[in-house]
Formats: sequence, C-alpha cells, structure tokens
Amino acid sequence: MPIVTIQITREGTTPEQKAELIKGATDLLVNVLNKPPALTFVVIQEVELEDWGVGGVPVTEYRRQTATPSPG
Repeated sequence: MPIVTIQITREGTTPEQKAELIKGATDLLVNVLNKPPALTFVVIQEVELEDWGVGGVPVTEYRRQTATPSPG
C-alpha cells in the first residue's frame, strides 16, 4: 500500500492540476513497481509560500535572485 506525498506551494493550483498529479503518481507506481491503483494513496499538501525555502533563503527571495531580466 504505497503512500505518495506531494508538497507544493499554495499558489493557485487548480483541482484539474491536482487530479493530474494524483493520476501521474499513481501511474508511475503502477508502471515501475506494479502496484495496484486501488491501493495507492496520493496526498497533496499545500504549503504557504512564506513557509518554503530553497538555497538557504525564502522561496520568494530565491525567485527574485534567479529571475531572468526581461529584455528591453
């Protein structure tokens, strides 16, 4: 009985996108590990943007630092 947890930042992910994540994770476990879909659980956890960090800084700062300048 596999359980997959997907954590994403809370930025307006649609129910359709979440359904695609659930299907994709389930299909992956079926294809790679031969797990039955009816016994595969997928949990999506949405994390507030200010509670997420990467590269030692809050994600908003990381995005600011790594943003590609617009041409012009």
